[in-house]
Amino acid sequence: MLRLTDIQLPLDHPETAIRLAVLQKLKLADSELLTITIFKRSYDARKKLAINLIYTLDVETTRDDELLKQFHADRHINVTPDTHYQFVTRANNTTFQRPVVIGTGPCGLFAGLLLAQMGFRPLILERGKAVRERTQDTWALWRKRELQPESNVQFGEGGAGTFSDGKLYSQIKDPKHYGRKVLTEFVKAGAPEEILFVSKPHIGTFRLVKMVEAMRANIIELGGEIRFSQKVVDILRENDAIKGVTLESGEQIATHHVVLAIGHSARDTFEMLHDRGVYIEAKPFSVGFRIEHPQSLIDRCRFGPNAGNPILGAADYKLVHHAGNGRSVYSFCMCPGGTVVAATSEPNRIVTNGMSQYSRNERNANSAIVVGITPEDYPGSPLAGIPFQRALESHAYVLGGSNYNAPGQLVGDFIAGRPSTKFGTVQPSYKPGVTLGDLGSALPDYAIAAIREALPAFDKQIRGFAMNDAVLTGVETRTSSPIRIKRNDDDLQSLNTRGLFPAGEGAGYAGGILSAAVDGIRVAEAVALSINR
Repeated sequence: MLRLTDIQLPLDHPETAIRLAVLQKLKLADSELLTITIFKRSYDARKKLAINLIYTLDVETTRDDELLKQFHADRHINVTPDTHYQFVTRANNTTFQRPVVIGTGPCGLFAGLLLAQMGFRPLILERGKAVRERTQDTWALWRKRELQPESNVQFGEGGAGTFSDGKLYSQIKDPKHYGRKVLTEFVKAGAPEEILFVSKPHIGTFRLVKMVEAMRANIIELGGEIRFSQKVVDILRENDAIKGVTLESGEQIATHHVVLAIGHSARDTFEMLHDRGVYIEAKPFSVGFRIEHPQSLIDRCRFGPNAGNPILGAADYKLVHHAGNGRSVYSFCMCPGGTVVAATSEPNRIVTNGMSQYSRNERNANSAIVVGITPEDYPGSPLAGIPFQRALESHAYVLGGSNYNAPGQLVGDFIAGRPSTKFGTVQPSYKPGVTLGDLGSALPDYAIAAIREALPAFDKQIRGFAMNDAVLTGVETRTSSPIRIKRNDDDLQSLNTRGLFPAGEGAGYAGGILSAAVDGIRVAEAVALSINR
């Protein structure tokens, strides 16, 4: 088959236009074109009055070899690469100790799924609850102000990504097409097939719940085992090698292979690993606020008269500003047509995040507006980023009224440095609620100054971004893990603990659903090769 890239057509093109474009590009008769498959579809909205769709197409003709020679100088015509996943090995005996996977976020789920598909019967341990029970516990915080520390947005089956926009795109390098394996497994689990070709696929929370359940059933069917409410409180480490894990119940599980897919909020586990001598280092992360605008404003600014087109959907954005004080401010985890959610996992603290459903039809757009910080901002031990985060989250709890309300401020008042007293045209979506006031003390002074400078700069790119009535809600502190559990580049094992495979966001090797899932696949392969060695 041939892959054709950069096929551009008008937004409102008829169905037949794709076939005609291929025939013209390859100078073919209609009978010579056998099949067309859309591999990718994106759009170019730089000209709002003339938005184009951009296609990557896989085509089969009666003259593939001849056409490759004929168009050898055209970089937009190539052989279609094989993106089918190839297993690196299979279980070759039954005497091995079962590998243990800690965590059922996207990284842990895919590590467990791949190990099960290769015949290694993994045991997967999750400190939180199954996804439907977990959803009820999460809603209890949003609706009743009742926090379950082991079952919330951060902990439980599906991981933090379950309560998010469900974005399935990433900028990671992926020469082995692991991302395609992830998307294919998601479709098998019930995701819409369009995620295989749209440029910015997403799923949304409600669909993710069903998909996670389907993946769990598949793992069990293949011989894996998943245990919920099974918190790992210790590792058994001898002679710089893993010998097993200890659960909160006191049960010890012997194993030589542990996948550590614990997520970016497992602070107590980070502390335990550090106490046991596992090599950990501090890493940069970001802190800031969530900002909400009318989604209609973002749509008009990005798409002009084409706002509301079903192919384009709800508009998103990506913004960066380099402030005069040397700090970078950027938008993060933008959720079109979504809501701001309470995402704390610890009592008496406030953490915000963003979430969308598949439809993305809520009235507000939201995004984190965050400032990059480095270990120089929180010097000390490798775990110093944790108390830094906790201090901000605890202060936000007080600013919000010490009842799980989040502190908020209108953008116009924030820029002017005055407290807000009433909402304007934008009503915040955060539940349980938002208490207006002054966010000037919610972040370090350098972060406040950088965001105050960035918002008017962003307004030059998206008119209305700094509108007076837009709402800021604090605080966003869990953008990524504050630590990295370093591993070897070749076998993906901990630098100083053989058999321990740090993986995903919590270990500092991913930043979203897709990249975490891809890392889970890579680590599963490393575990399988280690077992068969």
